[in-house]
Amino acid sequence: MPTIADVSAIPTAGGFYFDDKEAITRNATTDGFSYTGQPVTDGFSRVRQPAEALSIVVELDNGRYGTGDCAAVQYSGFGGRDPFFDAQAHADLVESTLADAFVGRDAGDFTGNVAAIQDSIESGDPLHTAVRYGFSQALLDAAAEAHSTTMTEVIIDEYGLSHTPEPVPIFTQTGDSRRQNAEKMILKGVPVLPHGLFNSVEKTGRDGERLLEYLSWLSDRVAELGAPGYEPVFHVDVYGTIGEIFGPPYGRTEVVEYFAALQEAAAPYTLQVESPIEADSRDEQITVLGALRDGLADAAVPVSIVADEWCNTYDDITAFVDAGAVDVVQIKTPDLGELTESIAAVQYCEGTGTGAYLGGSCAETDVSARVCTHVALATQPIQLLARPGMGVDEAYMIVQNEMTRTLNRIVTQDQQAALQ
Repeated sequence: MPTIADVSAIPTAGGFYFDDKEAITRNATTDGFSYTGQPVTDGFSRVRQPAEALSIVVELDNGRYGTGDCAAVQYSGFGGRDPFFDAQAHADLVESTLADAFVGRDAGDFTGNVAAIQDSIESGDPLHTAVRYGFSQALLDAAAEAHSTTMTEVIIDEYGLSHTPEPVPIFTQTGDSRRQNAEKMILKGVPVLPHGLFNSVEKTGRDGERLLEYLSWLSDRVAELGAPGYEPVFHVDVYGTIGEIFGPPYGRTEVVEYFAALQEAAAPYTLQVESPIEADSRDEQITVLGALRDGLADAAVPVSIVADEWCNTYDDITAFVDAGAVDVVQIKTPDLGELTESIAAVQYCEGTGTGAYLGGSCAETDVSARVCTHVALATQPIQLLARPGMGVDEAYMIVQNEMTRTLNRIVTQDQQAALQ
């Protein structure tokens, strides 16, 4: 089996931007595509700045190599996440300490190598989630090269999964171009749409009226533009604005009736609402979302609640699932760090009644998007976020094409094996 011969790190570009959400909440206002106001979160030099990434290349002694991209989420340093990710500041660490620890290791041992990432830091100080994320991607790619197979099959084999890889519904994001980009999604037949980026009360409406109107418009446009039989899931992210509009208690009649109106506007399509309320801690987030979910269930309002904020780590995800607080948890891959954490999180959701949404961030890269597609094919969550960027076409193409190529390769290999 090939061994690891070298590890290198190259600062690269992320797919979108890093935004100081705390500053946006406190003092910043939109200024075209940028924001005015002063940054608040450590590491930010301005409220919106280009996302950074760090490409890690793991070279094998047979001349092959694996690649992964260290990437963080758009709202770095917010909601319990790791701080702002400075790619250049982490490059030397990867090429010195991490490289020294991994040269000579069996390139085919994906889970064993990933387990050694944090252990290679003698001080015990936790590595930034972005570094653990990107390095584990490179190790997965390297393992696939070592075994001459797909990354999907490496995961299936190492975890002993019984899943047969099948297409996973892809979820795309409109950004602020929520109408034109939604129309792109409908024309392409995207299974889950549109995200919508309702990240302020101004966008949602002082009484929630703009979100209602948008969902009604979206339902009409699916009927007008969609192919026969096209029945997408509607998934909107409202960044806690519904909680800002109504206030607690969140299971009361007024709030439940608003969600019933949202469902009616979206009809006949299924509706998922992400982050309807944002609290100040994980425990509070679980409590308020659980109260809302209970209120909707009691009134038989079929709107699914999706957790995002404060649902950042494997432990966070298991806490939300165990509490039965939501219908779906977003497993935001950059926030979990090692890919093995995301794999375990999807597995934990199985049979619980809580759906696993393998998410991520617009600030990621084409490389991390492709690698996460393999994680989804192996573990079969209910949906997979298309990333990077907010342009729809590019992200959907990257994820859809990687999924299609991989499935075709696996089927072809199986057919060839059956003939031997």
